[in-house]
Amino acid sequence: MDELVERVDGQDRVLAVVTCRQAVREGWLHRIASTVCRDERGRFFVHRRSDHLSRFPGLHEVMVGGAAIVGESYEQAAARELTEELGVRGLPRLLFTFINRSGLSPHWLGVHEAVIPDPVAPDPDEIAWHGWLTEAELHSALLEWRFTPDSHEAFSRYLAFRR
Repeated sequence: MDELVERVDGQDRVLAVVTCRQAVREGWLHRIASTVCRDERGRFFVHRRSDHLSRFPGLHEVMVGGAAIVGESYEQAAARELTEELGVRGLPRLLFTFINRSGLSPHWLGVHEAVIPDPVAPDPDEIAWHGWLTEAELHSALLEWRFTPDSHEAFSRYLAFRR
């Protein structure tokens, strides 16, 4: 079943309720919550998407996340996605939002940060591989590996925000 999401405008105000599939197909703005995950040693969680996924199969990602469903805040969506994808409970901290035009369709991207424990229990239907990388290792990986379109911009903005 396709998730119901809120179609929003350029100021992130709700316009209508639509399916996620419809928002992507029509290029309508909607909300996506993502979380940059770090461990207690400061390493970044990086993963490769499963090959059977319809969106960006086999590509790496710097963040964990997904669409915010109707009535969900960015923080609630980020927490739900952490539980669904990594088996981790917690409340990620929203750092910033921006209109992301990379990927399948434009969307508001809420970028969060969370310190999570290692080991995690990734959903094998979503995640084919995962690892913890230092910032230097992640910079190298971003140049050498194939990442989802929004990983580069969102991570660059994340690093700028932290500094």
